[in-house]
Amino acid sequence: MEAPPTTDHPRPESLTDLFVSFSLLALQGFGGVLAIVQHEIVERKRWMTREEFVEEWAVAQIMPGPNVVNLSLMIGGRYFGLPGALAALAGMLVAPLIIVLLLILFYSRFADHPALAGALRGMGAVAAGLITATGLKLFGALRTSPLGLPACIALGIACFVAIALLRWPLAYVLPGLGVIAFVLAYRKLKP
Repeated sequence: MEAPPTTDHPRPESLTDLFVSFSLLALQGFGGVLAIVQHEIVERKRWMTREEFVEEWAVAQIMPGPNVVNLSLMIGGRYFGLPGALAALAGMLVAPLIIVLLLILFYSRFADHPALAGALRGMGAVAAGLITATGLKLFGALRTSPLGLPACIALGIACFVAIALLRWPLAYVLPGLGVIAFVLAYRKLKP
């Protein structure tokens, strides 16, 4: 487990603070919580730096399960160990679970309505915009990466080409590019 962060920035006050904070994050970011989590955790609460967030996000993406849930577990565990991880996880899941169950009841009744289908397509475009905006906002943190900005950009382009254009499965692309990034970073950091 990662060592607790230094005290040069604020931290959650309690397990309740973690639970409430992640509950509010989950409710704000319904369908696109990454942008909200980054803004709240890094910019507003300052529990992490941009660089720490990018590092934790990278690890959260390679773990099985929803990325933002993995991130909540890691942030909770970072400050309060297993109880913190469970409090953050509960915060991310309890309220959205209740809302999803209610939406299922609503959707099953109105699924055939054309306005609902159009609204869902429109929300997909908004979610893509949120993800793009978050990526651009975090782009500056790559300047401090041991790989260097050109290598990070090249790996990002390779990932986009492999998944979006060549339609290779994420299950192959992520470990493949992850190993390449690991080897390159290891070579640069090796004494």
